[in-house]
Amino acid sequence: MPLPRRGYADGPFGQIHYRRLGSGAPIVLLHQAPMTSNQFDFVYPELAARGFEAIGIDMPGFGMSDEVGGAPTVEDYAAVVPAVLDALGIATATVGGHHTGALVSAEAAVRFPDRVRAVVLNGPALFDDADRAGFQTGLHQRELGLVPAPGAAHMVDIFNTRDRLAAGTVSVDRLSEYVVQALVGQSPYWHGHHAAFHYRMEPTLLAIRQPTLILTNTGDMIHDHAHRARALRPDFAWHSLEGGGIDIVDQQPAAWADAVAAFLASVP
Repeated sequence: MPLPRRGYADGPFGQIHYRRLGSGAPIVLLHQAPMTSNQFDFVYPELAARGFEAIGIDMPGFGMSDEVGGAPTVEDYAAVVPAVLDALGIATATVGGHHTGALVSAEAAVRFPDRVRAVVLNGPALFDDADRAGFQTGLHQRELGLVPAPGAAHMVDIFNTRDRLAAGTVSVDRLSEYVVQALVGQSPYWHGHHAAFHYRMEPTLLAIRQPTLILTNTGDMIHDHAHRARALRPDFAWHSLEGGGIDIVDQQPAAWADAVAAFLASVP
């Protein structure tokens, strides 16, 4: 499998690490929390084979990108997209993301409309007040407590959680890589989900003017959110893959790339 080239761009919060593979129409890929641009390892070659230049960004504080300083917001994450495009000499690109990355993609499309040609929202998250309250007392508290522990218990916890979510569809080697991605960043583990749950996506969805694809899969834990997004924007393109989970880009990379390529073939 061909490996992406790596590089850095100077951005508003320091250095931004990115990966790129292929040539052709550029598509920026933004990862979920708490992962890195490695989330799209199996998608880069699929998109490159379909005639795209796939560019994955480590959002601030994730992977090898510098952190924001303090608790970041989705708006902070979106601010690095133009800097990477500038560094690569790209005027406009499709911007797509998964879960937290989908929120960032939507925000980038609205904030930088002259730089974003089209949008791919894979698993958009429309959290309501009940979701936020549950996050504060549940996932947020668990992530705050995820600190180095004897016997690498914190790593085991991440591995077991991702193994449960994958339900046997992701190899042990790849699950181990998920643990590395989750812990390699310069920001605290909890930053990504904290930014996502405090972001209100509905106004952003309504403000998007670019051609947009809502991409989901029936096994995604927030599959119902995609349907809510579709109800708000029935004019957006829609594609639903069968099965999978939150690791759909690993579970069905070819089908995922086919859906994106088919959508972009329809964009003027």
